[in-house]
Amino acid sequence: MVTRGFLSLLVGLAILAGCEQKEKERKAVISTNLGDITILLYNSTPKHRDNFIKLVESGFYDSLLFHRVIPHFMIQGGDPLSKNAPREKQLGSGNTGEYIEAEIGAPHIRGALAAARPANPKKESSGCQFYIVTGKKLTSEELDRFELEKNIKYNEAQRKLYLEEGGYPYLDMEYTVFGEVLSGMDVADQISRLERDEKDRPLTDIRMHIKMID
Repeated sequence: MVTRGFLSLLVGLAILAGCEQKEKERKAVISTNLGDITILLYNSTPKHRDNFIKLVESGFYDSLLFHRVIPHFMIQGGDPLSKNAPREKQLGSGNTGEYIEAEIGAPHIRGALAAARPANPKKESSGCQFYIVTGKKLTSEELDRFELEKNIKYNEAQRKLYLEEGGYPYLDMEYTVFGEVLSGMDVADQISRLERDEKDRPLTDIRMHIKMID
C-alpha cells in the first residue's frame, strides 16, 4: 500500500529544482461510484498544484469520467468532453485551452498522480487531464536498464518502492508527477480492472467528483 512517506523521498529532487517550500500541503478527495481516492498535491510542482486546485474549486471535474483504464498501468480522467459522451465517442482529446509548463522530477511509483499531455517537445501538460499510476513491480535489472536509457539515478528509497510497491518507470522524465494517493488505491485498482472497449474506455461509466479537504 502506498503511504504518505513516499513524498519525503522526493525532497532531494525538489531542492535541486529550487522548489523547496514550507507551505501547507493540500489534499483532495476523488469520489467515484466505486469509492473514494484521497490525494496529496506536491508543493514542489506549484503550477500543476495551483491549476488542479483552481479546477476542483470551480467544479470543473464534477461528473467527468475516468475514460481510459489499463490494468497494471494507470487510470486516466479529466477530459471535459467526457461529461455527456455517448458510448461510441472517442475520448482523450479534450482540454481547457491551456497547457502547463513541465515540472518533471518525481518518479512514477505506484500511487503517483500525474498530468497527461499530448506529444510536444516541451513536455507541457494538459490543462486538466490526469492519471493515477497502478503499475507493476519491477526487477533490479529493469531499473538498471531504465537508469541507463533515461540517464536517471534512482536513490535507494525510490528503488525499494519500485521493487516492493511497483510503478511505471517507462514514463519517468517524460510526464509531470504532481501528487500521490494517500488512500484508496484499492479503488484505483478496481477501476483499472474494469471491462473496457478497444479504446480502453470502461464499459461501465465511472464518474468523478473532486473536492479539496485540506
